[in-house]
Amino acid sequence: MKIILVRHGQAEDETRPDSARQLTDFGQQQAAQTAEYVTTHYNPDYFIVSPYERAQQTLAAFQARAPKTPSSVQDNITPSDDARQALMDIASIEAQCLVVVCHMSIVAHIAGLLTGDYPESFSLAEARVFEMEFVMTGMATEIERFVPDQPY
Repeated sequence: MKIILVRHGQAEDETRPDSARQLTDFGQQQAAQTAEYVTTHYNPDYFIVSPYERAQQTLAAFQARAPKTPSSVQDNITPSDDARQALMDIASIEAQCLVVVCHMSIVAHIAGLLTGDYPESFSLAEARVFEMEFVMTGMATEIERFVPDQPY
């Protein structure tokens, strides 16, 4: 099975509550680049997304390219949630190629749990592909990364 972890695209400054922050125009472009790459090279059969607006907007780029792929909101993949509990919930999903759209720092912690390595920061809208027989701490191998255009 494959799990593809994706960080949301560039979001606006914190002028509103964190959960309501929107993607910038550049963030929308990043999300589209990442969605195009992932859906061209992989065949996602399920999407999981954070309830936060910027993650939902990032997922929308994936759904535009794979409109028949089912999705659900997972409430415990927001920035400060517990990665171990989130990974246990992710492990319960039946999928061969699962895309998870969420945030720093939880996305880095989930990646670290999957491989058994120290968490490494994700770029904006970065996708990392992990392959494993089953979801369990330390059982995955990272096989690919995609980083879209960055703002610097």
